[in-house]
Parts: sequence; C-alpha cells; structure tokens
Amino acid sequence: MAEATRIDGNTVVLPGGVRVRFMRTLRLPETGTHGLPPGLGEFPVRAVQDYPHTAPQDWLRRGGVMLPVYLREAMWLSFAPEGGEPAALQVGVGKVCAVSGEPWSDALTQRPQNYVTLPRQPWLDGINSGNGTVRQFVAVPLGMGATVEGQVTGEEVWGGVQLQAFSLNPRARAAWLEEQRRAREAAARRARSMPSDGGYGGFGGPAAPGAAYGAPAPAQPGAAMGMGAGGTMRQEVYRDERPVSDWAPRPAGRVFVHLVTPPQWRRITGEAPPPSPVDRAAYTRAGLPWFEYYDQDGADLAPPSSLESVQPVGEWLGADHEPWQPPSPYQVKPLTPGQPVQDGDW
Repeated sequence: MAEATRIDGNTVVLPGGVRVRFMRTLRLPETGTHGLPPGLGEFPVRAVQDYPHTAPQDWLRRGGVMLPVYLREAMWLSFAPEGGEPAALQVGVGKVCAVSGEPWSDALTQRPQNYVTLPRQPWLDGINSGNGTVRQFVAVPLGMGATVEGQVTGEEVWGGVQLQAFSLNPRARAAWLEEQRRAREAAARRARSMPSDGGYGGFGGPAAPGAAYGAPAPAQPGAAMGMGAGGTMRQEVYRDERPVSDWAPRPAGRVFVHLVTPPQWRRITGEAPPPSPVDRAAYTRAGLPWFEYYDQDGADLAPPSSLESVQPVGEWLGADHEPWQPPSPYQVKPLTPGQPVQDGDW
C-alpha cells in the first residue's frame, strides 16, 4: 500500500519524508524590499476527513488538510526532509506554481523550473519575483481577483495551497547514499583527531492546538481563501543543480491545503482560532529580530513573467495603513545554510 500523507503535530509529512510547517509571520509593507520576517509560531493544521459532518462537502471530496488564516495574514513555509535525503517539492497557490508561474503539473520541469529542492531550500516565503527576492504569501478571499491564481489565470477556482513531493529515482538515491557513507567515514576520521563540540538544538515542538469551543456546527459551503502577493523580501529561490532525470517521474505524495477563515474554523472544528496577528510596529519597537539568509553557492532562478506582473493585494483591499517602522541594523540577524533555528527564538 502506498504511503499516505500524515500530520505530525502541526507538521504535514508527505510520502518520501518531506516535512512542511506553515508559519505565522509579520506582514511586510507593499513598497520597498525587506529582510526576512520572523516566525511567530505554527498555524494549527487539521485533516479535513476528521470532520465529515461539519467540513464543506467539496473539501471532503478534495481531501487534504486545513488551517485558519485571517484576512491579509502572511505566512511562510518551512521545509525539512527527514534524514536530510534530497527531495523536490512543488508549491502551488490556486494551482499556479509559486516558482515558475505556470499551471500546476504532475511532472517536474527545469525550463522553467517548477519546484524547489530540499534541503537546499529551507523555506519559502512567497512567489518567485526573481533577482534574489520573493513576494510574500498573503491570504485573501476568492472572488475579488486579488489572488495570484486570479491574476495569472483570469479565474479563481481552487484557492488554497498545493504541495507535491518527488523523491530521487533509485539510481540517483543509491549514488547519494554512497556519498553520505563516504562523508560519514571522513567525518569519523576527523573526529578521532579533534575534540568533540556540542551541537545546536533543532526545530522546536509543535504549537498546542486551539482550545475547545463548543460543539461544531453543521457543514456549510466553503468560504474559500487563496494566496495573494504582498511585500517584497530578499530571498533566493534556488536553481536545481541536479538534472531533472535524477528525480522520480511521478510524485511520491501530494496534499491540498485549504485556507479557512477563523469563524469557519470554529464552526468546523469546535476550536477557537489563533489570536489575530501581532502588530509589526510593536514587534520592531521591542527590538526583536528580523533576518537575512545568504547561500553563496546557490544560484537564484530568474523571475517568470507571469509572476512579475502580479499586483499586491492592496490594489484590491486598499492601502496598508499599519505603520511601518524599519528595523535598526542590529535587529537584522544573519542566517547561514545549515544553521539550526530553534522555533520560538526568532
């Protein structure tokens, strides 16, 4: 029997061992280019199938998972392959590829590249806008034309977020395992000639589920939400250094992520939704950190024309009146490839 997608705490684990967490964060202004905003805890994630009497019927047919988001709330996706084994991950917003701007596909392509590679890509904060930047993922309702899906395809049908993972094919995986064996042997030889050094902690545990909030209400039609484009931040979407032939021809697993409004989350699950997002000006005034991530060996993908032309959600929802206070230089902390980041210390 094929391995199924599962939920581990608030982490979605796709077949092949790709772990994805959905992180709450500060929404960026829609003007200027900014550093990486912090993680403010995980979104709670629930399986749609666990709510057969309260989830919308079209969601039950589509399956997958759901999470609660506020209007204009921002998120980023955190990736971690189990055991460090390479994987390719497609990320769609309303069945539009967030990397290439092309329609959703069950096959990997490199012209244009329609996936990110793990573990090189540790996270993705938005759609690929090229030149070392992305445009932040921001939740908006369907029907206004503000989503990436609506602007690229002219229709708003799917909403949500789609994920699809590919493993290495048997030949490429055997070669990778041999490389790892040799690397471990070399590390063991070095360790015999030098003292051991303490390691850093890994990712923190999952956030606690929301508190119970009475009995769920009967099923209602889906109040669909999708992803629009927000402010610009400095973040590369890395070019795959492998030939596309190294990857399996078919995905190991996929999942549809439904975006639920807080009132609907309460009706479906009986849980209280998370509190509204933190005020970014108060966060910055408190001296808390922002981040910069730099990988000198990574090559950034060029921006697809379809995603370059996407307009920010403020064009539909009005100007962002929340005050912007730029962080001071000492608040911007450098991150380097391979550096563990413990959740909660951001």
